[in-house]
Amino acid sequence: MEYIKAFILGIVQGLTEFLPISSTAHLRIVPAFFGWEDPGAGFSAVIQIGTMLAVIFYFAKDLYQIFSSVIMNLTKGKFITDEKSKLGWYIILGTIPISVFGLLFKDFIENEARSLYIITFSLMGFALLLAVAEKVSKMKSGMKELTFLKSQVVAFAQVCALMPGASRSGTTITGGLFVGLTREAAARFSFLLSVPAVLLSGLFQLYEISNHLSGENFIALIIATIFSFFSGYWAISFLLNFLKTRSTFVFIYYRLTLGILMLVLLWVGVLQP
Repeated sequence: MEYIKAFILGIVQGLTEFLPISSTAHLRIVPAFFGWEDPGAGFSAVIQIGTMLAVIFYFAKDLYQIFSSVIMNLTKGKFITDEKSKLGWYIILGTIPISVFGLLFKDFIENEARSLYIITFSLMGFALLLAVAEKVSKMKSGMKELTFLKSQVVAFAQVCALMPGASRSGTTITGGLFVGLTREAAARFSFLLSVPAVLLSGLFQLYEISNHLSGENFIALIIATIFSFFSGYWAISFLLNFLKTRSTFVFIYYRLTLGILMLVLLWVGVLQP
């Protein structure tokens, strides 16, 4: 049964990490629907390593060029000489805010913030914010027009994703739209920006829970991580192609509908917060 749970939760993680509908919310909601125990923030963070590997594989060429450009410039005593090195420093500096706030509010995020009430209101509230961004954004800028200030707006939007239910891809795409990026550019930068933060978070959580892993739990964790990789890779490809011609409103409507359903089920006592 643990392996079946791992399979389901792995697929859920991969799909919802990159679609702007919140992986943390779904990894809390899906077990609640099935009557399973909350897998916990540690489990959620560790299997995100699978989705980050999906990003690394999908953007392997881009990430290699970015990394190579940054390292080459540093060996020459320089920082930014081209678009790739500029993007590399935007990602590095953009990782600082979520790292700082993540450590400061770690206990709250892993405990009180996992209440289904908080997740539900976060799911709906940030969906409405994404809707506002869709309406007011000029959507004229591509990745080449990304500036340090714009990248920092997206970086601080990523901090909001520490709140379960907000959606990391959702908040960063929202931030990208607010600074005028096209939907595809906002999603692309969102995925690239996620790599160091989520990978570091996953490795940190793996270290923290390593002493509590039994043989069965470890295998279940591996299964979940593998399937999060495959479903995550598909989700990246799907969303980037989807946003070339469509808005994010289908995800906004989904989040609002799910939020209303959650409130009803919590109110009548079918689900416990």
